[in-house]
Amino acid sequence: MTGHAPSNLLVLGLGNLLCGDDGLGVAAVQRLAASYEAPEGARVVDGGTLGLSLLPELEDAEAAILVDAIRDDQPPGSLVRLEGDEVAPAVAARLSVHQIGVADLLEGARWLGRLPATLVLLGLVPGSLDLSLERSEPVEERLPELVETVVSEACRLGFEFLRRTAHAPDPASRLVGEPRPLGL
Repeated sequence: MTGHAPSNLLVLGLGNLLCGDDGLGVAAVQRLAASYEAPEGARVVDGGTLGLSLLPELEDAEAAILVDAIRDDQPPGSLVRLEGDEVAPAVAARLSVHQIGVADLLEGARWLGRLPATLVLLGLVPGSLDLSLERSEPVEERLPELVETVVSEACRLGFEFLRRTAHAPDPASRLVGEPRPLGL
């Protein structure tokens, strides 16, 4: 996590991809990065279940959009948006198996006086948090809408994500390397 530049906006995907719908925050930011170009001053980060080790990312941001599964009384797949003072209590009680790490992250930033001035939590109500690589049908169906909601929220904060063109390379493909002829 060292060597990153400060950002005005952090979009942080949270969750465990091995626990069904719990990984929806990570899946959402991966889709965001594949479909949109982040504007200058914005960072999109797959935070997984790293918890407190994400503190340098969070404390350098002026605004943060956290994306995660959020337990609620609404049906699975329902969109949930919380802001400001609603976020910390929700993180402490309504996230899933990694909620302690996220609660520690927010409390650490608050304790250091480095909690972003604008804090938004976006997510979907999970259908299943069981050990699985698959997301439930209601969550999978609403995942594209969650990504669009993140884009709209960023725009509301003054950061316009631009949709990638069909021929633009997927940034994730660069992680594993593209095939090249030998000797070139």
